[in-house]
Amino acid sequence: MHPTCPGPIPAGRPSVSVARRRRACLVFLAGLWSAAAGASDVGDLPPGFLAPALSASQGAPDPEPANQTTPSAQPRFEIKLQAPQDISRFLLRHMDLQRFRLLDDLDAAELDRLLARTPENLRNLLGTLGHFSPDIEVSVLVGDGRGAAPLGTVRISVDPGPATRVASARVFFRGDVATNAAATGQREAIEREVALPVGEPFTQADWEQTKTRALRLLTGERYPNARLLNSLADIDADTRQAHLYLELDSGPLRRLGAIEISGAQRYDAAQAEQLARLAGVEPGADYSLDRLQAAQARMAGSDRYESVLVTVEPAGDETELTVRVQLRERQRQKLQIGLGGSTDNGPRLSLEYRHQQVPGIGWRVDNRVQLERSDKLAQTVWTGAQDEQAWRWAASARWAEQNDGFNTTTSQRLRWGRSQEEGARDQGQYLQFDRARTVNSSQRSLIRARSRSALSLNQAWTWRQFDNPVFPERGQGLALELGVGATLEGTPQPFARAQARWLTYWPLGRSLPVMRPEPGQARSPTAAAEQGRLGRLALRLEGGAVLARGDTALPDTQLFLAGGDASVRGYGLRDIGVDQGDGRVSPGRYLAVASVEWQRPIWRGGRPTPWEHVLFVDGGTVADRRQDLSARWGVGSGVRYNSPVGPLQVDLAYGLATRSWRLHLSVGFAF
Repeated sequence: MHPTCPGPIPAGRPSVSVARRRRACLVFLAGLWSAAAGASDVGDLPPGFLAPALSASQGAPDPEPANQTTPSAQPRFEIKLQAPQDISRFLLRHMDLQRFRLLDDLDAAELDRLLARTPENLRNLLGTLGHFSPDIEVSVLVGDGRGAAPLGTVRISVDPGPATRVASARVFFRGDVATNAAATGQREAIEREVALPVGEPFTQADWEQTKTRALRLLTGERYPNARLLNSLADIDADTRQAHLYLELDSGPLRRLGAIEISGAQRYDAAQAEQLARLAGVEPGADYSLDRLQAAQARMAGSDRYESVLVTVEPAGDETELTVRVQLRERQRQKLQIGLGGSTDNGPRLSLEYRHQQVPGIGWRVDNRVQLERSDKLAQTVWTGAQDEQAWRWAASARWAEQNDGFNTTTSQRLRWGRSQEEGARDQGQYLQFDRARTVNSSQRSLIRARSRSALSLNQAWTWRQFDNPVFPERGQGLALELGVGATLEGTPQPFARAQARWLTYWPLGRSLPVMRPEPGQARSPTAAAEQGRLGRLALRLEGGAVLARGDTALPDTQLFLAGGDASVRGYGLRDIGVDQGDGRVSPGRYLAVASVEWQRPIWRGGRPTPWEHVLFVDGGTVADRRQDLSARWGVGSGVRYNSPVGPLQVDLAYGLATRSWRLHLSVGFAF
């Protein structure tokens, strides 16, 4: 450690020293002032720490030309900067020279004074990006052509030199969190978060993000009044190392108190309170922002409320915080007509009627009729209220007709069971009756029909762990369904059915959500370039199997088909099945689908846009015997637009088996 640079903050109490601050530290702090790039360490340091540093590193204030009040439409001089692309954009945006280009009374003498200060100004700015040993050359080329700037062109060459890397990062705790055994996991999570930048290039923007995320982890559980006491980035320019220190004060432990409901008029307030308790909002429980948000999401998802706001006010001294729930209720009844379309099924017309609380039983009923080019659907779903364990009973009836070329299948389905929704995990248990009648018409105008039915008992699970439910960039989801049953036509035959889906997103490189940053999280150009240009990989797997004797007559709705927008692109909806030899395909007992997709943000002007480009490979197969499984592949490319309602997807895929192109359109993300 250099003798004039402060050592590590003692474990007992972090501190800083003005007298022992050397030039690299001064340049760094002065650069924060010049860059004006969001919050800086300066605001977190003790009073009196900033002024000596600025005076030592910057000297006198920048020269101010006289009579600056008249801006000129024609620049008095041009700037030509040679530097790495991301650094060049940052410097051109923040350098002092930019403020004086349009002053019509700026003369050559004043420009010379500005140029004398330019290398120091650029060093300060580069210091915020972790470059403390730059080579800077400044010169002026006087223009002699028509239209040239009167004072010529300022040429600046910048070699930023090697980047400073984070060598260590430590966090110190004050308040209840420092000794509370129940907060051990919370402390460890904050320590891991603060240690993430170790080994990475240092930038002020990344350091600000680290502090913000650490404070968010502290205020999100038990300590809503937590605050940042102190922070320090100690720069050693000789070794190009940064040592980071952070001090957090948790304040007192807070707990959740009584639940107050306002706005409940059409529906019982006790139902809203029960939904909050199901999300973990219980009087006496430790304060948790996640629990409050989960309660808000659960109530909003009940379809009884247009808007829900769940808040606490931790400004007072009370230990228990009253949970205030503000509701805006929906109408009891709703009639909706919908128009839509897809590349799979063409235009779509739908009619929906919903009653939130049927008189006499209090259940919700959803009725739906939907007409598409190849499919028709009519269904009714009756759903009861949730009990204390978040289970709800449901009953449904469904009639459907689907046309797949030569095959027209008319089916009926009755279902009775219960379901449970708990945040990232759903499950359901139900008894199901299926009946399907399939009419096959060949090219010889022969018509053959078969009718089959079955009764089955089923269990389904769904797990989701995505970083964003609308625009996921990392995480995974798994859905599994198991069933056992028997056919009802002729002699009953037993069967078992299993189906699974898995979807995961893998960020490529050191990734943060650059396309949808959280409010207040400014990011440096170099960080944005590193974190997100490569995008992410999306891997999707799906499989299914029906186990039964070879002569078991199963309803077609219990079997599998593949192909379409959400299955294997490059093929039409349900185009992949068991080949019948005459151009027809029928459902099969085994299904396998795989997809790999590279999703990469489209950048413009050094910034990510709402648009993404994708490359994908899909494969799928359906067969009646495992040994007959043979994949059909589709490859293609497409674009995504991250709209407020979810991703809008346009894909152009080539089916290798059919040797034809197919356009696929879809909206939204759901798992």
